Amino acid sequence: MCTAITYQGRDHYFGRTLDYARSYGEEVVIAPRNFPFSFRKLPELPQHYALLGMAAVEETVPLFYDAVNETGLAMAGLLFAGNAVYFPVEAGKDNISPFELIPWILGQCADLRDVRRLLARLNLADIPFSEKLPLSPLHWLIADRESALTLESSAEGLRIHENPAGVLTNNPPFDYQMTRLADFLQLSPDPPPEHMGGLSLRPYSRGMGAIGLPGDLSSSSRFVRAAFTKLHARPGTTEEESVGQFFHILGAVEQQRGCNRGADGDAYTLYTSCCNQEQGIYYYTTYDNRQISAVDLRRADLESSALLRYPPIPGQQICFRN
Repeated sequence: MCTAITYQGRDHYFGRTLDYARSYGEEVVIAPRNFPFSFRKLPELPQHYALLGMAAVEETVPLFYDAVNETGLAMAGLLFAGNAVYFPVEAGKDNISPFELIPWILGQCADLRDVRRLLARLNLADIPFSEKLPLSPLHWLIADRESALTLESSAEGLRIHENPAGVLTNNPPFDYQMTRLADFLQLSPDPPPEHMGGLSLRPYSRGMGAIGLPGDLSSSSRFVRAAFTKLHARPGTTEEESVGQFFHILGAVEQQRGCNRGADGDAYTLYTSCCNQEQGIYYYTTYDNRQISAVDLRRADLESSALLRYPPIPGQQICFRN
């Protein structure tokens, strides 16, 4: 249960909510240019573009949930349960496990043109990280500073969708989500007309132009709500305004503890991220700390061969003014 968006304010931004019932100890991680990425079926990448994002580190391997590279290409994996299908290893293809996909793409690609060339040979292989860590059913939002695409691997095979909305949630598949947006063409941030046929009517509240905007926590409703909010929210003119507006947009789809229950517990927004794709800055908040924290890729030693790890700041940070 997650939502990812692209956004243009002063610069270009990319980020997501991670909505889940438990944490896996995720932290902000920088993989410098000389940190070696190993793959189960392909040669190692000893040198690559530097990456910055949120990851759970297992056995020294960063399992990225979302990340941006030093060229501004960004990517996030979101749950796609019931629809994601991974395949046996196939000769003549680049066989990549889903847990390897983000570093494989962001390590080599500067923009979506590079991504499309790389994806032409991709086979998402059914290779788990370990017996204790099976594969998650995922699909992905990938964006440079010009456009975005959605990558899905289902029973029909690998599909690449242009994503003009710059939004991705979970199920159903992306093409259905885009089709369903047409059900909400009438929504507007402006007041509705003050007449209906021969009747003269006066709106009794602000916001009535958006009556019908879905407010539930389902992934299809969050897709519509995120798209509407993103399209109509005024862009910021400074970095602070732009980042603040980004977090407000994703605030429209955040989930609170206790409101979305399942067999595995309450799904809630563990963290919200916002990457400045031009500047290489990763901003984030967590459920227990609403203060915006940041890690700057360009302040790190990008020629290093060791991971740089920044655990989230625990506990709510409150600024007393007296």
